[in-house]
Amino acid sequence: MDINFEYHEVNPSESLETFVTEKLNKLFNKYEFIVRADVFFKIQNFSDNTGKIAGIRLSAPGPRLFAEDNSESYHKSVTEAVSQLERQLEKRKGKMKTH
Repeated sequence: MDINFEYHEVNPSESLETFVTEKLNKLFNKYEFIVRADVFFKIQNFSDNTGKIAGIRLSAPGPRLFAEDNSESYHKSVTEAVSQLERQLEKRKGKMKTH
């Protein structure tokens, strides 16, 4: 399994990469058809606060799956994005059942 990390105007963090890798490995173990993951971290400044955005794109058979979330911390954003992806993967797995 290949995981690529991209940081847009954010300093790279080894601890954050470890956290994401643990979360994604759970998905990879449950859904063996996932080929690759691209993880994006960026920051967006709003007038009242700063949003930390995490986006995850998964390569699997069929169209790519994508989820993104904006929270006050990258850990919360990643957790929510992984949760969204799990719902998408469950639907995809249902469509892939053999006849």
